[in-house]
Amino acid sequence: MNINKISFLIAMLLFCNVTISLSQEIKGIVYDLETSKKISDVQIKNLRTNEQVKTDLQGNFTIPGQINDYLSLEVRGYDRDTAFIYQEGINRIYLVNDKSTITIDEVIVSKITDSRLTREIERAKNNSKAVETSSTRGGLRISPSRLFGKEAKQARSSIEILELEREHRNVDRVFTDDLILTLIPMERQELLLFKDGYRPTYEFIKQASKEDLTAYILDSYAKFKTNKVDSIK
Repeated sequence: MNINKISFLIAMLLFCNVTISLSQEIKGIVYDLETSKKISDVQIKNLRTNEQVKTDLQGNFTIPGQINDYLSLEVRGYDRDTAFIYQEGINRIYLVNDKSTITIDEVIVSKITDSRLTREIERAKNNSKAVETSSTRGGLRISPSRLFGKEAKQARSSIEILELEREHRNVDRVFTDDLILTLIPMERQELLLFKDGYRPTYEFIKQASKEDLTAYILDSYAKFKTNKVDSIK
């Protein structure tokens, strides 16, 4: 093969790589959190690229983008929200009616977006406080009704659920399929079992470097294989 043909092939490969990179897309469906009804005509904007699209009649959308992009979502009658894209596949995004009050439980929390999750944590913490401000009563004051009231009790029980969900998502963004498979090739079923049994803690993820996480995955996989062999015997 002569030099010209080699150069041509290299140029074609580079062109293909650029084309693949440029054609990356984010696909998703937008739902109403309370009713699970699909929402049409939602204005979606990729905050990195400024590309904009709207959902169709079935709530579907496709927008140029990639993992780690942020999408803003806006439609009449719903709170404006932001979704962080951290996984491949069809992203299901739930919006909250602007007149709705969320009753926190594990199912609801797993559906709300990151930005809404952060707002709900702050709201729950504020509602659980015994201190309130008052311009007519001398500023800060202790309020027994805020401390022992129904809303405060519900807020305190919600905080744990909300913060656990946020920690879970932060672990998922680091302990990814792609990272594991770049270190250890394995079948889908084995990957699921490994991730389920050796999921790192949030405390570890907070302080771990990339090298620490790599070492953790390799060490954990060695234990996983040993335990798997032992269970067969």
